[in-house]
Amino acid sequence: MANQQEVVLLTGSDDTRRALESQLEEIIGDVARIRSYAAEEGQIPFIEDGIVLLSSQQLAEEVRDSLGPGCTPIMAERAINFHHIDQLFELEDGLDVLYVNDSLENVQRAVESLRSLGIDHLNYHPWYPGKTHAKRCSVAITPGEPSLVPDWVTRIVDIGPRLIDVTSIIALLNALGLDIATQRILSDRYIQKIIDLSKRIARVSRDARQVSAHLKQVVDGVHDGILAVSREGYITVFNGILEDILDVRDGRAIGRKLEDVIELPELVQFIGDDDAESSRYFTLANAEIMVHRLTLDSDQSRVATIKNAGETLEMERKRRQALMRKGHYAKYTFNDIVGHSDELQNTKRIARKLAQSELTILIEGESGTGKELFASSIHHASPRHNGPFLAVNFSALPEDLVESELFGHDEGAFTGARKGGRKGLFEQAHGGTLFLDEIGDISLKVQARLLRVLQEKELLRVGGTDIIPVDVRIIAATNRHLLTLVENNQFREDLYHRLKVLYLHLPPLRRRAEDIEELIRYTIHQAGRQDIYINPAVINALADYPWFGNIRELRNTLDYMLAVCEDNELQLRDIPAEGFFQTTPIGLSSDISRPAPNAATPQTDTRTPSNAPPSAIPQHELDSLLCLAYNLQQIEGRISRVKLARSAQASGHAFTEQQIRLRMNLLQDKGLVVQYRGRSGTRLTPAGEAKVMQLAPPEA
Repeated sequence: MANQQEVVLLTGSDDTRRALESQLEEIIGDVARIRSYAAEEGQIPFIEDGIVLLSSQQLAEEVRDSLGPGCTPIMAERAINFHHIDQLFELEDGLDVLYVNDSLENVQRAVESLRSLGIDHLNYHPWYPGKTHAKRCSVAITPGEPSLVPDWVTRIVDIGPRLIDVTSIIALLNALGLDIATQRILSDRYIQKIIDLSKRIARVSRDARQVSAHLKQVVDGVHDGILAVSREGYITVFNGILEDILDVRDGRAIGRKLEDVIELPELVQFIGDDDAESSRYFTLANAEIMVHRLTLDSDQSRVATIKNAGETLEMERKRRQALMRKGHYAKYTFNDIVGHSDELQNTKRIARKLAQSELTILIEGESGTGKELFASSIHHASPRHNGPFLAVNFSALPEDLVESELFGHDEGAFTGARKGGRKGLFEQAHGGTLFLDEIGDISLKVQARLLRVLQEKELLRVGGTDIIPVDVRIIAATNRHLLTLVENNQFREDLYHRLKVLYLHLPPLRRRAEDIEELIRYTIHQAGRQDIYINPAVINALADYPWFGNIRELRNTLDYMLAVCEDNELQLRDIPAEGFFQTTPIGLSSDISRPAPNAATPQTDTRTPSNAPPSAIPQHELDSLLCLAYNLQQIEGRISRVKLARSAQASGHAFTEQQIRLRMNLLQDKGLVVQYRGRSGTRLTPAGEAKVMQLAPPEA
């Protein structure tokens, strides 16, 4: 090392000094000692002799007085720094860029060098100190001079200070007086750097081609047509599906003007316009298409997705089938609502009219009156009948799940949240109807979020940040008095009015007594028991009951009777005991104080209520009625229900004709009376007369 020669490197800036010193160390570091100084630091000493490498002609004039007569100066020619040159390949073709350096001469030399290396895909504009006018480019390229870049530039690509070129390296090797073998070794080192640069450029180019090929495979694999058009109107993306849709073959679209490829002027204008409308339907010679267009902010290019309308309709059909498999469809129509009473027919008439509107509906009715049945029928008769129908019962959902079920959640929104997030019922019901049952049971917190969705037609998933538009019609239902909840601050008044835009009240079954027989026969038929014979007395008895549990209670009663009946016949004894029945209506009732059809006025005695089920009628009432019938038979010769009712009234037993019919049926089942048709009326059997004698034997 003691015999090593010395090379003094002089540069203008410290950044350049470090870059060039590192380069020299790599090439000649093992044959010469390198000492370096930067003029900007003001510390260049007087150099008496030796090899001095100067970084620029301008610097040579500045340091002329610092060089002694024994110095051998070498003016370095500079080339592009290949260590950072790959950044330039990331810039898009045709981009206008500033090239910034300390002088016009250096700028011109650098740009010429870049173009000679094949980096000619950019439009270079010179910038240097003293320059006052230039194209206002957003990107600037500089070889280690970022401080010279003008303020308006938003992105700086610093490729580092220029390095010493090969001719200067050879001159330096000659000045060092090295033998040919050593010069060849050192020259090979430099050439290896050039080869490394070529490899890097080739690798970047290969990677770019692979990415381009992969993106082309992806775009071609998409089921929709994909079109991209540059700001200047040239096609940059035109996938295979679009070739099929527009009947353009052999890849002849890329690089051509849009209007030269697409013959429909309206479509060309739509893709190029800034119209607020982003989607439009078009009819071509061989296809009907739906086009969705957007503009990329980065370069103002236009991208359009083009769907074949026929295939879209087929996909929609499959989507509806998938929803049906999940149960997300309206199962019932108005034809499934059984009954012909005037009140029911009027309710159905109103519901059919409400179905034609897009407005929100509030359905009120007691539990068991068929609110979901009507909601499903309304959806089925509405313009949204091809869309999904989803139902949620708030009384069956835990409070902590309501928001997630309704509005969905993003991934990581809470512990246990589904990976990738989950759509809520509002999103799943998009384009259809969402039935919110038992709406009166939701918390005030959920009420506030629900109100926003109803007002804005958009939602925010739990834990999400993106606003999602939704197109859903709401049908809400309740068996509670919402106004009472509003008065008690348990329900938001603004939500109440938002829900009750349209209104439907469902009548309780006790106001539809004439429908009971039809409902009984329909329910038995649905149970697959067409072999069942129904004793007329059973129908009369069930028609006399108020059915506070409505249709649901009637079905439960019939299911019980079908389970316990004998010989495929429903008889009075099959009717459940009193404790089986609901004694008051649950929830909303506009006629809670209204007596059951044909019910007698309540008495002050302890007699069984007149609307009790047959099996709940005590024996003493039957015995009293049997004695009254015996007395009437003794006087009139026959027994009619009308006269028996009058006789019962006179004796303090306020039985109606319907109640007498029920009790006389029971007495007949016991073999104590026989009921004849027509004017023959009813007569006691010998067993019945004997029973009366036991109850009230004649005085001795």
